[in-house]
Amino acid sequence: MQALESTDLENKLIALKKRVSLSDSLIVAYSGGVDSALLASIAHQVLGDKSLAVIAKSPSITHKELNEAISVAETAGFSCRVIETQEIDRPEYRANQLDRCYFCKDTLYQDILQLAAKLNYKTVANGTNHDDLDDYRPGIKAATEHGVISPLAEVGLTKTDIRALSRKMNLPTWDKPAQACLASRVAYGTQISSELLTRIGAAEELLRDLGFNQLRVRDHNTIARIELPVEEFDKLLTPSIKQKVTTSLKALGYKYITIDIEGFRSGSMNE
Repeated sequence: MQALESTDLENKLIALKKRVSLSDSLIVAYSGGVDSALLASIAHQVLGDKSLAVIAKSPSITHKELNEAISVAETAGFSCRVIETQEIDRPEYRANQLDRCYFCKDTLYQDILQLAAKLNYKTVANGTNHDDLDDYRPGIKAATEHGVISPLAEVGLTKTDIRALSRKMNLPTWDKPAQACLASRVAYGTQISSELLTRIGAAEELLRDLGFNQLRVRDHNTIARIELPVEEFDKLLTPSIKQKVTTSLKALGYKYITIDIEGFRSGSMNE
């Protein structure tokens, strides 16, 4: 059974390299996550200097996350360029409706395509994987409209496949927890602002500094709803850690600090 699984994975990797090779030059919309890191690494293997990873600097991600993504690129050996995107300036994005991700990705792809034209790169790709096709992802619509390709999804690579390949390639992202932009911590219909995203980012960085890696701080105005794996509840409730979290999050403007007893789950704002 393992041999069959290994062969299937190898076949998908061969197909991915072939798909990437069809592009004379390629920019990968890069986030520092497991999917786009793998794609950027493969693109570098196949195309060399004709590949480039581009990551957006914006209020939607923390400075630490951006720096970690740049560090991953340096470790893996692929070129990475930072551009500043201004999705926060779009009223449609700040309105934070169900299609918020569309306007974020629309802005991102517009900016990357402008860079691609300037640098004479022919194709832009993203890290969408096969599993993503079954999820609610307005950003996929933006990719389609802008002609951005999704090689991982095209060759049938799932998140599990991508982690396995990343581990084989010694990429530091192979076991990185899934991440999403900070705006995903805010209930739909609540106005997004740079200040709000900064507060959420600061709250999550505090928890990470205390040793929690898989987490979300959902922002409900005066309430911080912390999502962690259930098995980490006891650690959070250790008196010294509880006091540190309570004091620090209240200093950020939260009045009530709560734990979601259902535990960590991606996309809980879509429930």
